[in-house]
Amino acid sequence: MGRETGISWTDATFNPWWGCTKVSPGCDHCYAEAFDKRVGGAHWGKGEPRRVFGEKHWNEPMKWNRDAAGKTHRVFCASMADVMDDEAPSGERERLWALIDATPNLTWQLLTKRPQRYARYLPPSGFKHRNAWLGTTAENQQYYDVRWPELSKAAKMFGLTSFISYEPAIGGLTILSHTEKPDWLIFGGESGHGRRPMETIWAENVKTECDAVGTAFFMKQMSAVTPDAAKKMIPAHLLIHQFPNQ
Repeated sequence: MGRETGISWTDATFNPWWGCTKVSPGCDHCYAEAFDKRVGGAHWGKGEPRRVFGEKHWNEPMKWNRDAAGKTHRVFCASMADVMDDEAPSGERERLWALIDATPNLTWQLLTKRPQRYARYLPPSGFKHRNAWLGTTAENQQYYDVRWPELSKAAKMFGLTSFISYEPAIGGLTILSHTEKPDWLIFGGESGHGRRPMETIWAENVKTECDAVGTAFFMKQMSAVTPDAAKKMIPAHLLIHQFPNQ
């Protein structure tokens, strides 16, 4: 968690808990699991306990909210978990919904690989300030076609902005395969020593589609050993950092 973050498409990160269970090829080289192990954790996998946090941790976004009055301040939730995890610690997801309602100056970017659970787990009446964006990861066409319809349905149900995190991009993807289109799409190649290669044409094609249908496009990185190196590899014609209208 941090007020400062190296993730270029947000301003801060907040994790209501740590831990998850892998569900698709995009999870194979999970940076969050690797980091958890590096600091001595064991919070990944079915049946493994998730790491929870105390009052000081949960009070941080309240400070951000006070400082963000009159500004745009985006919070990515959660970089070390999945907010739609069926094994979320008891009560912590509901605590997160209350926190979102208590921080109207923050825009919460929720991201999951389980978008079919938005309808099940989001508060039935939605968020008081509509200050959340609903996102899902789609690493290739197969998972876009499975996840996007579920996300689109939830975003319309709750009247919220929708976004696709096309990362790690491990295959081509078209957003024209469905009538409804996301409000925002983030493209990112995989980083790390075991990274799977990406093709520049994947980014070029989906960027062209985004331009055509009015989807905001954000180029996060190419594929390299480190995220910083991957950012420096972005060609000039793809160096685009758009955000959806709020």
